[in-house]
Amino acid sequence: MKLGLSNFATAAVILSSLNAVVGIRFVIDREECFSHNVQYEGDKIHASFVVIKIDTAWQYTHDGVDVTVKGPTGEGILDFHDKTSEIFEFVARNSGPHRFCFSNRSPYHETIDFDVHSNQAHNSDQHAKDEHFNPLLEQIIKLEQALFNIQYEQHWLEAQTERQAIVSNAMSSRAIHKALLESAALVAASVLQVYLLRCLFERKLAI
Repeated sequence: MKLGLSNFATAAVILSSLNAVVGIRFVIDREECFSHNVQYEGDKIHASFVVIKIDTAWQYTHDGVDVTVKGPTGEGILDFHDKTSEIFEFVARNSGPHRFCFSNRSPYHETIDFDVHSNQAHNSDQHAKDEHFNPLLEQIIKLEQALFNIQYEQHWLEAQTERQAIVSNAMSSRAIHKALLESAALVAASVLQVYLLRCLFERKLAI
């Protein structure tokens, strides 16, 4: 997988032990594109993304990102607009590098978790064609794909859980700040009332 990162983006690449699922966490300012090589025509590509965090200190926003998927010849495959998370899959029409481009239209930097992996449709061509082994090989390939999908879903759920935790913390912080402001306003109003009552009594006593 080829990474093209600007000065505003940092990436941590986590490869699974089977090298099946590629997970990238990066910070986006405006636009970032990644390339994932597909070996065979007809391979099934699984991908997901989650907006983990939006770097704004005083408010939580639901701003998402736009995602465009293009094939090796530049043909459009999928488009998503203003999404904070999505799981999707497609069948590759051609082999070669497929581009995944993320666009951020908000004024804030956003941290995104992105996963992608391929299920090779032609794995069975690499094995013996003996009729006694074919059923076993098919079951092994299905099991391998199921394990890939489980690993992929697990990483996506972990990213979603982290996002929800950040959202909850942000909501709690906002609630605390609001309560403190309301308390300060109440105290100020009480002090003002005491002061006005005192002035009123002093005037009456003076009369």
